[in-house]
Amino acid sequence: MTELRIVITEDDAIIALDIERQVAAMGHTVVGVAATAEEALRIVEERQPDLVLLDIRLKGAVDGIAVAEEIQRRFSTPIIFITAYSDKSVIERAEAVQPQGYLVKPIRKEDLAEAIGQVRTR
Repeated sequence: MTELRIVITEDDAIIALDIERQVAAMGHTVVGVAATAEEALRIVEERQPDLVLLDIRLKGAVDGIAVAEEIQRRFSTPIIFITAYSDKSVIERAEAVQPQGYLVKPIRKEDLAEAIGQVRTR
């Protein structure tokens, strides 16, 4: 299995910690955790991860979809969206960014592993 370097962008610290533990248990390395768009962009620029797990709703004025657009424009880093919202208009906006995956909270370990596995094989 190829280990991936992953950034988690999630505004809920407890959920971020849970995702971090799941990712580590899969043998991957979490190279940064962010709660805001600004933190996410800084960490991605500094650490050059293989994948960003990105919540659509973040603290601050900029949402995760705008962050994903910027990450893909500047770094071409794969994105998997994570969100509690499955609203059709939000999903359509997210899909326009062409993420590698889309997970709805609560995230099941099996779904996270499958989504990360698909990124590894691309």
